[in-house]
Amino acid sequence: MSEKHATLTIEDKSYTLPIVEGTEGDKALDIRTLRKTTGYITLDSGYMNTGSCSSEITFLDGELGILNYRGYGIEELAENCSFVEVAYLLLIGELPNREQLNDFRGLMSRFALIHEDLIHFFDHFPPKAKPMSILSTMVNTLSNFYPEMREDSDEELLIIAARLLSKIRTLAAFSYKKSEGHPLIYPRYDLSYCGNFLNMMFDKPVKPYVVHPEVVATLNKLLILHADHEQNCSTSTVRLVGSAGVNLYTSISAGISALWGPLHGGANQAVIEMLEAIHRDNNDFEKYIKKAKDPNDKFRLSGFGHRVYKTFDPRATIIKQACAQTLKALNVDDPLLEIAMQLEEIARSDDYFISRNLYPNVDFYSGIIYRAMGIPTNMFTVMFAMGRLPGWISHWTEMMQDTKDRKIGRPRQVYLGPKKRDFVPIHERK
Repeated sequence: MSEKHATLTIEDKSYTLPIVEGTEGDKALDIRTLRKTTGYITLDSGYMNTGSCSSEITFLDGELGILNYRGYGIEELAENCSFVEVAYLLLIGELPNREQLNDFRGLMSRFALIHEDLIHFFDHFPPKAKPMSILSTMVNTLSNFYPEMREDSDEELLIIAARLLSKIRTLAAFSYKKSEGHPLIYPRYDLSYCGNFLNMMFDKPVKPYVVHPEVVATLNKLLILHADHEQNCSTSTVRLVGSAGVNLYTSISAGISALWGPLHGGANQAVIEMLEAIHRDNNDFEKYIKKAKDPNDKFRLSGFGHRVYKTFDPRATIIKQACAQTLKALNVDDPLLEIAMQLEEIARSDDYFISRNLYPNVDFYSGIIYRAMGIPTNMFTVMFAMGRLPGWISHWTEMMQDTKDRKIGRPRQVYLGPKKRDFVPIHERK
């Protein structure tokens, strides 16, 4: 807590508000006593300028395009680490040494299978059930199969996290197999986290899947880039639901539901649909650029701009490079990649987009990569959920361990409805 203060003047009366400064220079006015001392609240639709908590997990500077996990730059982590290493970092606060990493991987192998009774749940979903709906339901159901939970030590946290990280991978792959009507492929203990997932997704009794090292490396990058993003919609949902005292599984299930929204986790699917529409329209870029600029046209360039990044999304640069490398390694010639690159080139040189900070974000190229891997569009958001899981667990745990400031989430409002009215009996109403 800083010793600096700010002065707020309301109707000629002054109030002193403490100033809170973060380790990277971000500043906030502490208004926790504002209503009690002044009778006022703040009104901030969408929480654009409201900090709901303090956190030690992720630092994001949208003006400078910076994203750090526990102090490490996203660029270095994506280049040098596996997803499992980054998950450990987010959960514990430090990168693991070799022994710690092997132990964590061992826990994931131990928890890779799901209870056989859970498999029967898949049989009762409609054939066209949405994968995110299935995933949210199944994760919530885990609380009935694994009710024992203690969060009072790093050791217990790792067990809980390893169980969820491992089982969500299996649940996601099984959801896909069930939707295709294919036999389930069980986890293999000789494969890495990402390799295991790909094998469960695509291995078939009549056509064994070959785990491609380049695809595994790219999937690791994708999951790392999505592992956390401070107080976004789904993470805030996990914290808000968790603040009521519910268990981790239920909180994560709520986060999955929030991520399902097209304005949050569904963005890369929207990008693919947009690129496919342009491709069907004979690659008429000029037409779609004109539509994007027309204030009376509902069309928007999906994958451009971001709620918090005002210069560029640092994850987008990594994704673009990985996209080109992966398609080349798999010998995939996807016309959508060329369309995407041309759209980016046009937007980066057009004053309309530059003045509005509309640069490609992390979703712009990720869908093309998933297509090349063979992952269908209805599974894109499931992939996002797999990546975001360690961040959700870390934030839920951080909130639960904050015994000093933890309170049930309860936002205020400004009421604009009618004033108190006299009740009129029904026989007198006109």
